[in-house]
Amino acid sequence: MKRNGIFSISLVAAAISLSACGGDINISEGDVIDNSVINNDNQPPVAPPVDNNRVGSANSFLTGQVSAALGQQIEVRAISGRLTNADAINGKVTLTNDTVWALEGPVFIGNDKADSTTLEIEEGTIILGRTGGDYLVISRDSKIEVNGTVARPVIMTSLNDVLGDEVRAGQWGGMVILGNAPSTKCPTDGSTCSLQVEGVASGAVFGGTNDADSSGNLNYLVLKYAGFEIAPDNELNGITFGGVGSGTEIDFLQVHANADDGIEFFGGSVNAKHVVLTGIQDDSVDWDNGYKGKLQYVYIEHAADNSDANRGIEGDGDGGDGPNFSLPTLANITIITNNFDGEDDSEGVLLRDQSGAKIYNMLIAGSSGTGECLEMDSDDTVQGNLGNGNITISHSYISCVEPFNTVEGGVELGNWFSTLQANNKVVAFENRGQLGLNQDGTLTAQSELLSAGTNPANIDAFFTANNFVGAIGENDWRSGWAFGFGGGAVTVVQTPLGCPQGTSSIAAVDGNTNTCEITGRITSDLRLVEGNHYALSGAVFVGGDNSDSVTLTIDPGVVVYGASGNDYLVVSRGSAIEANGTAAKPITFTSSQHVANGVVAGLANGAAGQWGGMIVLGNAYSTKCPETGDCSLQVEGAQEGAVFGGSNNTESSGTLRYVRVMHGGFEIAPDNELNGITFGGVGSGTVVEYLQVHKNADDGIEFFGGAVNARYVVLTGIQDDSVDWDNGYQGKLQFVLVKHASDNSDANRGIEGDGDGGTGSPFSNPTIANMTIIGNTFDGEDDSEGVLLRDQTNAQLYNVVVTGPAGMGECLELDLTNDADTTLLGNVNGSASPQMVFQSSVLACDEAVKNSSNSAFDTTAWFTAQAGSSIVSGGIAAVLNGIYTIDTTSPTDVSAVNSFFINTNFIGAVKSADNNWTADWTVGLED
Repeated sequence: MKRNGIFSISLVAAAISLSACGGDINISEGDVIDNSVINNDNQPPVAPPVDNNRVGSANSFLTGQVSAALGQQIEVRAISGRLTNADAINGKVTLTNDTVWALEGPVFIGNDKADSTTLEIEEGTIILGRTGGDYLVISRDSKIEVNGTVARPVIMTSLNDVLGDEVRAGQWGGMVILGNAPSTKCPTDGSTCSLQVEGVASGAVFGGTNDADSSGNLNYLVLKYAGFEIAPDNELNGITFGGVGSGTEIDFLQVHANADDGIEFFGGSVNAKHVVLTGIQDDSVDWDNGYKGKLQYVYIEHAADNSDANRGIEGDGDGGDGPNFSLPTLANITIITNNFDGEDDSEGVLLRDQSGAKIYNMLIAGSSGTGECLEMDSDDTVQGNLGNGNITISHSYISCVEPFNTVEGGVELGNWFSTLQANNKVVAFENRGQLGLNQDGTLTAQSELLSAGTNPANIDAFFTANNFVGAIGENDWRSGWAFGFGGGAVTVVQTPLGCPQGTSSIAAVDGNTNTCEITGRITSDLRLVEGNHYALSGAVFVGGDNSDSVTLTIDPGVVVYGASGNDYLVVSRGSAIEANGTAAKPITFTSSQHVANGVVAGLANGAAGQWGGMIVLGNAYSTKCPETGDCSLQVEGAQEGAVFGGSNNTESSGTLRYVRVMHGGFEIAPDNELNGITFGGVGSGTVVEYLQVHKNADDGIEFFGGAVNARYVVLTGIQDDSVDWDNGYQGKLQFVLVKHASDNSDANRGIEGDGDGGTGSPFSNPTIANMTIIGNTFDGEDDSEGVLLRDQTNAQLYNVVVTGPAGMGECLELDLTNDADTTLLGNVNGSASPQMVFQSSVLACDEAVKNSSNSAFDTTAWFTAQAGSSIVSGGIAAVLNGIYTIDTTSPTDVSAVNSFFINTNFIGAVKSADNNWTADWTVGLED
């Protein structure tokens, strides 16, 4: 969406280092910029002093455009032509981060092996191009030094991106680095090698004999929206490496939304680690001309909107006459494809003419419309390499509808991959959930891939030791700097107070932390960065109802709080929340009392009901939607106009990952309460994983219709139902841990499932796997209980443990007394389809079952007749050690039920201390 006038702002107090601003573009304070000027009062910005002694020339037109977009006066300097040692100071031409730099036409650094210099780019610097003819070339013997950091990467992007206009691939050229390393196309008679690189003006040449040649370093560089076709088969890639040697350092590099290949290696031996390639419209990684380098930790993801894509990896030799073919070594690769089907399809890996490759710990995960995961060309060299050890793939997993494409007369790839190669595995596409792959490319805590790899450090000293398959292990190295992973967005330091545009500075309740107040309706994209506290004042709406749609982005470690039950957050239909925390830095929503007493100090500083909670509203189905016409259902607990419902069950409302909602819940009126998190008509495109609600006065999470799924959910000290659904909820939940308060204070059911009187169909029918419910002895108007299923609901429950201490209420109740239309009775007695399921589960309570007053149905008999389910005597000690499952009931393979689910070898939510997904980020489980 277009941002009106100002970008999402990344802010920090003047006394705090700018490095705290995360992985965004930040203009550094310096002599050129006066950050004491706040450009939100319609006053003309103060012009920076002009420095004509620096490289390039001031561009007043671009300065005006960029300054208006960024909300403060920023000088834009244009660089063009050729920069040589005559332009250098102390041997370097430096692009500083207090200026935005514009490429005008081809910009060459040095002549070919003459007038050589080094281009140095400071951390956080912005470089833009306006057309496909704007690109950067590093000549042989010259160097580039990109010195970004995780907090402040260097960003090369299009003018549209900087101005907040519509962005797309191909809006500027890209980068070309040329070196003196060998190519198979170099002459073999000993004469000088000088090969014209594709996509660039004549005279941009590469090649030689120096495998160890250095062209400098690329550290924390994000390059976006580039790529341009000069002519057919003559294109600019995101970054082209022509004959670049192993002395060059590449670490933490992203190419995003490129119109041609992401990175292409023409010969050479340059190595790279920590590479992110997203939304590339041709091949994400391409090599030829005898490339011999090493790559580790390469994350490739084709565009989520199923737009243009081709192969994750395409490896060639490309017809060179030299004696050697391409033979790179790769370790820890993830390729996630999409459904693009055009002249070229979205595919995994293709190795073709005159190429070999040694590949370890690779994961290829295909979408439903993806082409083949793995293909080898009919080329004699390639087919020979499959048998002579010059093409090897080991400790790798693939999952595609079409795993292989074996060429006529070629080596049969299915047998080669699964039998002749070591420790590989093909996972049927319909069982892709077995991979334990999250939507963002990370692995779940239960994924077998975390320990299924080989240690690549034993293969070559370049590689870092690990034993996982894929690019991302337990630590997400993309976080904070890469675009789409918490960084790489265009932002700018805006005010000395450190509060984002659209918020205001208020007194800190903890007496120390810079605090920003958020009120009313958010109508432009807003980012909350770590280092501040954020106070909700009243009902805060993200966007309008299916209008003025915006995204609220929340960085890891951020704390948001409310001071009363009237302070709550509502994400409106059509808008989104992107809350991407980490285990080390979860995002916390809590009360002002908790913050005032110290969030870090402990949980005794807050109590249930001290603020409102969170509401996420979407356009997915509800049984209460009218049969004809628009659906607009008022959600409970919020002010009038907070509505949900529609027909889009696959809609996305964003991401909640490593998020804790604490000390909330508020009763507006009887039967009209704020839950910890309310999901109203939220679709399955929303990502919910690693989510905790702690000490909430009403339900923990409640689903009003919709189809949103969730994994790794912790619900502790909830005073009403921990999980509640109605209105036809159809989602899936796995790894859910419910623990009622250890002090035996207020609690009710672990699960309460309803249809809640809706007239539409289908009725509620969620699927839940691997859940643990631990009750307490609370005995009040409501008791601590396990599972209650009642009117107009069905449910598919697998691998569940329900238990608690002596004095807890019943483990299971099926309420057949108030179900006038007999929906529930039909679901459990087999007269309806699908039938209710409660498989591979145990009930370990003094009162295992509460039989309904409907004497025609025996709940105990029904439960024990379910496959693998039983009632266990001995209470909690018989089934759990703390939160860990010790019961040995054989689980159902839930990955066969639906590909969302991950197969496990245990029932309940958490297996053991050494496989504990709750560790480090949750609270309240140690009691």
